[in-house]
Amino acid sequence: MIQNSQFPSSAELREMNEEQLRELCARIRSFLIENVSRTGGHLASNLGVVELTVAIHRVFDTAKDRLVFDVGHQSYVHKLLTGRAERFPTLRQLDGLAGFPKPSESVHDAFIAGHASNSVSVALGMARARTLRGEDYNVIALMGDGALTGGLAYEGLNDAGESGEPLIVILNDNGMSITPNVGGMAKHLSNIRTKPSYYRTKKAWRAATKSTALGRALYRGVHELKEGLKKRLINSNTFNDMGFEYYGPVDGHDVTKLTWLLQQAKELRKPVILHVITKKGMGYAPAEENPDLFHGIGPFDAETGLPKAKGKPTFSDAFGETLVRLAARDKRVCAITAAMQNGTGLDAFAAAYPERFGDAGIAEGHTVAMAAGLAKQGMLPVAAIYSTFLQRAFDMLIHDVALLNLHVVFAIDRAGLVGADGETHHGVFDVGYLRLVPGMQILCPANRAELSRMLEQALFEMTGPVAVRYPRGGDGRFAELNDRAVIRPGRDLTLCGYGTTVNTLLDAADLLAEQGIEAEVLRLRQIKPLEASWKASAAKTGALLMVEECPSHCGVYDELAADPAMDGVKKKVLDLGPGFTQHGSNAELLARAGLDAKSIAALAIDLISDK
Repeated sequence: MIQNSQFPSSAELREMNEEQLRELCARIRSFLIENVSRTGGHLASNLGVVELTVAIHRVFDTAKDRLVFDVGHQSYVHKLLTGRAERFPTLRQLDGLAGFPKPSESVHDAFIAGHASNSVSVALGMARARTLRGEDYNVIALMGDGALTGGLAYEGLNDAGESGEPLIVILNDNGMSITPNVGGMAKHLSNIRTKPSYYRTKKAWRAATKSTALGRALYRGVHELKEGLKKRLINSNTFNDMGFEYYGPVDGHDVTKLTWLLQQAKELRKPVILHVITKKGMGYAPAEENPDLFHGIGPFDAETGLPKAKGKPTFSDAFGETLVRLAARDKRVCAITAAMQNGTGLDAFAAAYPERFGDAGIAEGHTVAMAAGLAKQGMLPVAAIYSTFLQRAFDMLIHDVALLNLHVVFAIDRAGLVGADGETHHGVFDVGYLRLVPGMQILCPANRAELSRMLEQALFEMTGPVAVRYPRGGDGRFAELNDRAVIRPGRDLTLCGYGTTVNTLLDAADLLAEQGIEAEVLRLRQIKPLEASWKASAAKTGALLMVEECPSHCGVYDELAADPAMDGVKKKVLDLGPGFTQHGSNAELLARAGLDAKSIAALAIDLISDK
């Protein structure tokens, strides 16, 4: 079977000829398609970097050299070439291979990666540490063109180019135009500059002129003349202006040329940009035709490319459908997102109201600040951002939105655990950081119908900043639309939660009922500010077990428990505990944290045993 075959080491890759390399790249693609079709994962991006990753491992030893991924969803090929092929059937499974780089998993993973645009900053820090410690290794940052929509990328590039530190930035361009002035002359110069003969001549010229003062002056003069002529022919290259030596664009599927260029970049010992052109989904027709669909996909049929499971209506679907309806009602309603149009369910809105829709790219801070500007000038902006990515805009939440108490509605998708994507993507911190923002109001729908109602309420019945947070996926057993706080009466204790956690609480109440215990189930529709009536409901049974899908002390319990209304009430909280939660299915992760129905019921019995 393909999954049991070993892939070559860096030393073995260097000995392979062109035909062997082509066969290897084909085998890697077959392996990825076969395995990801079973486990799900990020396929299109990995198929696009097969040759590039092979070339990197031919030139560098990632056990010592530091390869820093940007986002990291394109790291599967790197994992195959660093001894992890046998673990691929466990990809994104509980206790299995992570879908992103993870230093605790392998010495070859230099840094964790899940959010975009930080690779150059991290790599520059590593390069400076190398210099300060007098060590000898190479530092490479591998970033996609999408990362250049994030401002942090430019902060890193600006500093790195000026630093003079030996550093290689590989720009994997699979769609966005980077240099707008690439015409016939630019292409011709690029072809010349990426030929081995060009580098041999350049090295010989440099060697011949550096031995004397006259020679060095001649070299400087010719170099300045050449750079001036190049700028006149193709205008300015931003990377050159920043202090980088720029090579490219080059075919990202030519292993031989990529190997040569990486070797030259390595020998330069200065900041270098290597601009490569790749195709997402390369070698697999369904992924080439629909790269967005195969960016992150569940299990699928490898022959047809069709998903194995039929998609069910999700919270994101309900959000998108509702926003289209509300936009028809009021022309002030507009929607913005940060490179997540499809993921947040905004495709229909973008098609219906293109003039009122904006995708800012991977720029969450800019998205939130822009929403503030829209609100200040009388629009009703809805900013749809995944919980884990909204973390990047915390300053803008306070400085640009809250200080002026602006009416911005935040649609916080993927709130709570998100399963296989793991630590970098779980949306478990937003309750904690949003509750810190003065004036913020936080609504937590328990089902899709309630999301639609709350979104309408947030837009037209509330003022100031409002967050509506909801999970990945769709409804559970509690699918009705009602405004009641108590959704199941009981006298022995209260089980309290918010959002879709109420489904698990209802299941736990069923288990308790089998043992003659009547558990009240209380759900909080709004977790900031907490309404007094909910506090009274939480206190009336004399025992409270709060369940929250967030880390310790990041949730609502501390405020609820400290309220005078809770004096004399036996109370306890169940949460995800301290630290970070790994990858796996949500059901597995909740069970491991003790947040499944069986664990909740067991703790409830302990809580009331000496009541």
